[in-house]
Amino acid sequence: MKIHVAAAAILDQSGRVLISQRAENTHQGGLWEFPGGKLEAGETAAAALSRELEEELGIVPLATEPLIRIRHDYEDRHVVLDFYRVSAYRGEARGLEGQPLQWLSPADMQPESFPAADRPVITALKLPQRYMITGADAERPEEFLKHLSMAIEGGIELVQLRAHPLSDSAYRQLLAKLLPVCRARGVKLLVNRPQGVLGWQSEADGLHLTANQLASLSRRPDGAKLIGASCHHLHELQMAERAGLDYVLLSPVQKTTTHPQAASLGWSRFADLVDQVNLPVYALGGLSADDLPNAILKGAQGVAAISAFWSPVN
Repeated sequence: MKIHVAAAAILDQSGRVLISQRAENTHQGGLWEFPGGKLEAGETAAAALSRELEEELGIVPLATEPLIRIRHDYEDRHVVLDFYRVSAYRGEARGLEGQPLQWLSPADMQPESFPAADRPVITALKLPQRYMITGADAERPEEFLKHLSMAIEGGIELVQLRAHPLSDSAYRQLLAKLLPVCRARGVKLLVNRPQGVLGWQSEADGLHLTANQLASLSRRPDGAKLIGASCHHLHELQMAERAGLDYVLLSPVQKTTTHPQAASLGWSRFADLVDQVNLPVYALGGLSADDLPNAILKGAQGVAAISAFWSPVN
């Protein structure tokens, strides 16, 4: 049996999300979920979302955008779930069908308390829409810190420390300088070392794997809070999903100056690939913050970039 569902991550002004509890006598009864319901015949996902939220909660969504699409096989049904982020609505949310409600920060959500199909949504809610990969000046720590500080001032919340030319010792020293700056502002800093994991994921907030590292991965590395990987085609995306990674970067979406010979995916192919995996995917390659709205519409978690976010230092 195939079921198509539209569901909402409804946010309040403090970033908490509204969740509801399934009745004990229903499928996955007793678990918490994101409000929503099945599409009716001929109904779009957006229309179903508006109808379901009004019927279940008594609210009318005013500002929505796609969050993530999930495909999941339970023993007795195949479910396609279109999740939307709802940032504004009219009315006061109430459990009109007698369902318990709770406002909860994504950081406080326990995945095991949700149906398996909903769990990637929790990860997507924890991740920002802009992902910065560090650029030049790694050999000059003070200049590097200025770049980083300016990016954080501009709202960057997730940073990958990419400094391949540095020795292991120099990379560790730079990481030690950046971590206090990031943690003071609530920014997550990820390690990227093509030479090997080196156990540094316990020092930073997470780990980013190259495509080569992903190919040799037999299981999710221990210790890292957040793990992602660079991907370029469907096989790599599927490897990342099977390994239980939290996100991926998919590139190149467009032509880039750093890899001009690489064939670009284009937005149509990008959207097709994203639709085949159940994890947050950042669009990377020749993009800027201006591409964010289109990336979201194509199914992306957001946009990742180096030059677009690595601000010049005056």
